[in-house]
Amino acid sequence: MKAIRRFTVRTVLPESIRPLARLAKNLRWSWHLPTRELFAALDPVAWEQSRHDPMAFLGLVSREKLQELAADGAVVERIQSAAAELDRYLSEPRWYQGLGEDAPACIAYFSPEFGITEVLPQYSGGLGILAGDHLKAASDLGVPLIGVGLLYQAGYFKQSLSRDAWQQETYPVLDPDGLPLTLLRGEDGTPVLITLPLPNGRTLRAHIWRADVGRVPLLLLDSNVPANDDAARGITDRLYGGGGDHRLQQELLLGMGGVKALRVYQQLTGTPAPEVFHTNEGHAGFLGIERIQEAMSDPSEPLTWDEALAAGRASTVFTTHTPVPAGIDRFETVQIRHFFDAGLAPAVPAEKILDLGRENYDGGNPAVFNMAVMGLRLAQRANGVAKLHGVVSREMFAGLWPGFDHSEIPITSVTNGVHVPTWVDPKMSELAAKYFGTSDVDATGWDKIYDVDDTELWGLRRQLRAALVEDVRRRLRAAWKKRGAADAELGWTDTVLDPDVLTIGFARRVPTYKRLTLMLRDPKRLKALLLDPKHPIQLVIAGKSHPADDAGKKMIQDLVRFTDDPAVRHRIVFLPNYDIAMARTLFPGCDVWLNNPLRPLEACGTSGMKAAINGSLNLSVLDGWWDEMYDGENGWAIPTANNGASPEERDNIEAAALYELLETQVAPRFYGLTVSDGAGAAGPSQAPAAGVPTHWVSMIKHTLAHLGPAVSAERMLQDYVNTLYRPAAVAGRQAGTASFKEAKGLAAWTSKVRAAWPQIVVEHVDSVGVSEEPQIGDTLHVNAYVALHGLTPDDVSVEVAYGRAEESDELDDVTVAELGALENLGNGRHLFSGSVVINRSGSFGYTVRVFPKHPALASKAELGLIVNA
Repeated sequence: MKAIRRFTVRTVLPESIRPLARLAKNLRWSWHLPTRELFAALDPVAWEQSRHDPMAFLGLVSREKLQELAADGAVVERIQSAAAELDRYLSEPRWYQGLGEDAPACIAYFSPEFGITEVLPQYSGGLGILAGDHLKAASDLGVPLIGVGLLYQAGYFKQSLSRDAWQQETYPVLDPDGLPLTLLRGEDGTPVLITLPLPNGRTLRAHIWRADVGRVPLLLLDSNVPANDDAARGITDRLYGGGGDHRLQQELLLGMGGVKALRVYQQLTGTPAPEVFHTNEGHAGFLGIERIQEAMSDPSEPLTWDEALAAGRASTVFTTHTPVPAGIDRFETVQIRHFFDAGLAPAVPAEKILDLGRENYDGGNPAVFNMAVMGLRLAQRANGVAKLHGVVSREMFAGLWPGFDHSEIPITSVTNGVHVPTWVDPKMSELAAKYFGTSDVDATGWDKIYDVDDTELWGLRRQLRAALVEDVRRRLRAAWKKRGAADAELGWTDTVLDPDVLTIGFARRVPTYKRLTLMLRDPKRLKALLLDPKHPIQLVIAGKSHPADDAGKKMIQDLVRFTDDPAVRHRIVFLPNYDIAMARTLFPGCDVWLNNPLRPLEACGTSGMKAAINGSLNLSVLDGWWDEMYDGENGWAIPTANNGASPEERDNIEAAALYELLETQVAPRFYGLTVSDGAGAAGPSQAPAAGVPTHWVSMIKHTLAHLGPAVSAERMLQDYVNTLYRPAAVAGRQAGTASFKEAKGLAAWTSKVRAAWPQIVVEHVDSVGVSEEPQIGDTLHVNAYVALHGLTPDDVSVEVAYGRAEESDELDDVTVAELGALENLGNGRHLFSGSVVINRSGSFGYTVRVFPKHPALASKAELGLIVNA
């Protein structure tokens, strides 16, 4: 018989052990090892049955066992002590509390997915894991962040394989009552509802669930409420499910509904209003429209569109995570108008909203509404997620700033990081406790790793590898059973992999650009590497393809068919249903982490960071974070075919380079052989009698000491706070003071400048002071005659840009200097003048440019206006 309805009954705990409920509810347990160890010690069998989920664990423990625990004084004392430690963590001042009064009192962080723990499956890949690590690091640092997202009824899909190795998806429905969530209720105890009007007189309602991520509340909106019609109930059915109107409604609920949820949460809890709004990728961009709607409909001080836009932009940060236009959500403008005509933002002119996302630039499609373009236009500060990704983003969005060099486009970068306590293995924590004095591991202090004996560290790495081998065998057997294999066919899975063989990991989403199957380019060569009698390798591979991506699914099928070969299946495995739980043994257990995307299509790629903090070495194309952090001793760089080769030739070249590195560098060094300059392995072992590959271990130590702090999410959060959040908070306060005086002034000034800009002309430029044979050290005096028409010299910045002049007259290695307003020539004409020192030999060139200038602008390129001489 099957139940027609299923729900979760929560456990009532005896008074003396009631703090267990609070420990289970706060997701700090997901990165706090002592709390997890406490639950495991209470009932080891139930802990394993719960799959290490404290909420599920409490539901599995019998009433008799709970009474027994409640009567055990030592157990009660341990529980009370853990609860008191959590209280200290939640209340004590941390890094952020020492920053001073200009630090924002509250920051709202909007993201379409959050990867915090496998218990709360609201993530699909890197974007969600990054968002989860962002919240965790904010909690550890005391940053007053509030997360805002959606609660998906089925989360992302669970992956399995058919007998012929084709990816299959299932969507188990989640019961919020069985998750570490609390339904937000009003003062009268009824669940809070936020509402959005939909076309055809319909209404979208959503509940708000709160997850506690340490000190950080995460608000998740859920449309599965009885008052909605069936279509509205299904809006939050699954992450990235559906398309068109379905996806648009998810993003409207996330952005506009998310702001409404924040306001209700403020009122109920007394939390300060956010001073900064962080839009994590374009999916959440509609939050800016809701804030403009608030400002324009405020009965006490209604602002105009331009004023509200100026005020909102000042305190908004936008992060782009995609290096390819295909990764951005784009809707037809008629779709957007259809929904906003329903009254979503009645105070806001629909045409203004459409203009925010319109691709009205060279190469764009004006009939399309681009969510990333809207995000950039609604935020005064924007960033990519690695230095190279910042370069790629400036190029990709250059159409929004015509006339500017790519280097001047106002998109900076903050390189992603990973939350070290979440991703470091407990055995590494034990090592830290032994040598560094603390098991509460962060990324600092690992310079002491040089004090650890090589033999001990190498032994620890073998333990981690052996744990991975054991986990792989269990998962592989379960995966084959789902493919229809009988137990009698699966004896071979008991001997898959070897804890003494070089282990290489590859796990990530499977879009085509990540090139899951590059390793299969030459199957015979790969087979030879796997089966090499002296220094074999073994591969553990995992990853999900988007349900609609048949090309990605075909890659998985091709790879799995190779792994099914009885000749190699003991050396290479594919594990379905990659998630946080699998990652916990995969990252620490791999000796090398492989990443071979098409450069520069990897925005950051944080999986290799998680491997590195466990002592794994990276083997990667110089893309994403690896492009800036590879130093020659923390791994290997796969050369890139940058000679204009065809896609086919490029894959062949880069696959051959990968094989070459594995054959002549990576494998010989792991097995303790001397590695000559690319000529292969030769000579005696480096290792002492114990067989420790000393060069390899030295690379592990170097990675932990130098790469660890650089890839930490705490470093990332500190960068966000200092370079983006604090300036945004200051700008937002200034914009809103004295009844929005500065925002109103900026809006009026911007309108004036935009109206006058088409008439501005650099009429003439002359220079004096350079002899017929210019020399280094000569002073060049530049005079620029500029027609400003209705503007004044205070409204503009006139600068000379100079550097090496190429044959095409393009300037390279540019330096800029501002020219001062020297004389009013009448009729709107002005003379600007200044001097530069010639500081280089060879071809020298210069030009003059004019930009708008205002103290409230964050960069000279902000308005996208420029006049070149």
